[in-house]
Amino acid sequence: MSLRDAANPNSRDDDEAGRRAKPAGGRGMIWLAASVAIALGLGFVLTHRERTAAEAHLAETTLQDMMELPTVDVVTANASSAAQPLSLPGETAAWYATTLYARVNGYVDKWLVDIGDHVKSGQILATIDTPELDAELVAAKAKLNASEAQVAVRQARADFAKTTYDRWRDSPRGVVSDQDRESKKSESAEAVAELNAARAQVLLQQAEVDRLSALTEFKKVKAPFNGTIVQRRIDVGDLVTAGSTNSTSSIFRMTQDDPIRVFVSAPQSAAPELMQLGTPAVITSSSQPDLRIEGKVTRTARAINPQARTLRVEVDIPNSKSTLVPGMYVQVAFKLKSTGFIQVPAAALLFRSGGPQIAVVDDKNMVRFQNVSIARDDGNIVDIGSGLEMGDKVALNMSSQIVAGEKVRANEIDQEPRHAASAP
Repeated sequence: MSLRDAANPNSRDDDEAGRRAKPAGGRGMIWLAASVAIALGLGFVLTHRERTAAEAHLAETTLQDMMELPTVDVVTANASSAAQPLSLPGETAAWYATTLYARVNGYVDKWLVDIGDHVKSGQILATIDTPELDAELVAAKAKLNASEAQVAVRQARADFAKTTYDRWRDSPRGVVSDQDRESKKSESAEAVAELNAARAQVLLQQAEVDRLSALTEFKKVKAPFNGTIVQRRIDVGDLVTAGSTNSTSSIFRMTQDDPIRVFVSAPQSAAPELMQLGTPAVITSSSQPDLRIEGKVTRTARAINPQARTLRVEVDIPNSKSTLVPGMYVQVAFKLKSTGFIQVPAAALLFRSGGPQIAVVDDKNMVRFQNVSIARDDGNIVDIGSGLEMGDKVALNMSSQIVAGEKVRANEIDQEPRHAASAP
């Protein structure tokens, strides 16, 4: 026993107790670490097992999907109906439309009509103050008066020269010389020539007066026809310049809306039927649900627009109640004669490098691709000119992953061809 133990007998007991406690604490830590390791191991095993099962299920599902046949929707190709409706957007246009410009230089004195006003042919729309023109007319009239006075002077001289020549001409020989007689004759002819020149000057001055007088009539801006003012671009005091160049401003714009024109750009495929004048048409408008006006094709351009490949078609309709105004978008429904072509939905078309094609599903559910020609395209429905037979099963929205000769599962849809609009 050491001196420290002898001095403090209790310290030895404490050391022995500490040595006994340390092995018990170390074993607890070991058991805790072992439990955590076992838990992690079990978690890893369970997670791996679940992942393996999911991957196996996914592989099995993928294999089943690969083994199943792709499903495609098909419709039966049918002939076109007896009467084929064709609905196209159109635009209304005025029967007459004109922009009025000033014919004289001056200032706007007053305007008498405004936008929306109905005017009659010859009605005064505005007046123009023309101080320069008025001054030119006064000067021209003064020159005309001077020229007329000059004619009177020349007339007197011509009369006197003729009388003198007549006396000298009728004088007995020997009384006057032949030279004097010829001199008087020349003076008479000269006086007549001066008189004619003076008269020509009068005519020239009269023409200038008439021209300026005619221009003064344009101080009153008049309506060229019955119509409606759709634009006013002047106000009192505005300076106006004669002419209709890019540097001059217009005064009014007016239209005549009864009857009214409806223009339609028809596709090239419908051009042969629409070039037959008298084809029935019905005009409707989404902004006016109750609007329904019947008309007929009045005229066409009889030429295809090379940029848009469309035919310009015009339908003239009465518009006494101003139901339509120029510039409106409307729907024009035509009733075309049957062409006998086979019709399919536009969703059946495939556009490839070799041209338009259609996927046909045969009796054995095998896919083949047919080259076709498009006779008419109405938007939702396409008329096929060649490449299809009546009763062929046509696939819709064919996937690019399906190749020719592949077997598919056909899902036939009871869908009749529908046009962009019902028949008028």
